Amino acid sequence: MNFLFIYLAAISLISIVVCIYDKFAAKHATRHRTREATLLILSALGGSVAMFLTMLLIRHKTKHVKFMLGIPLIMILQAAAVFLLFRFVL
Repeated sequence: MNFLFIYLAAISLISIVVCIYDKFAAKHATRHRTREATLLILSALGGSVAMFLTMLLIRHKTKHVKFMLGIPLIMILQAAAVFLLFRFVL
């Protein structure tokens, strides 16, 4: 269980850093951008809450339907998976 919390903290921190980097790169055209798929994969790997909050705080990708609906959907699916895991497995 301790590993799970460390993993979620690490993936959340990575998600925040990558999102902020991509926002910075978007403002400075000389920077390499982060692929949208990478941002969504980080969310699916457990960084969805951190990614969504960071997006809202720095106003990054908030006009993209893929992100404004996709990441909350990922959060709902992750919450359902955790609920089912604790309900029927643990």
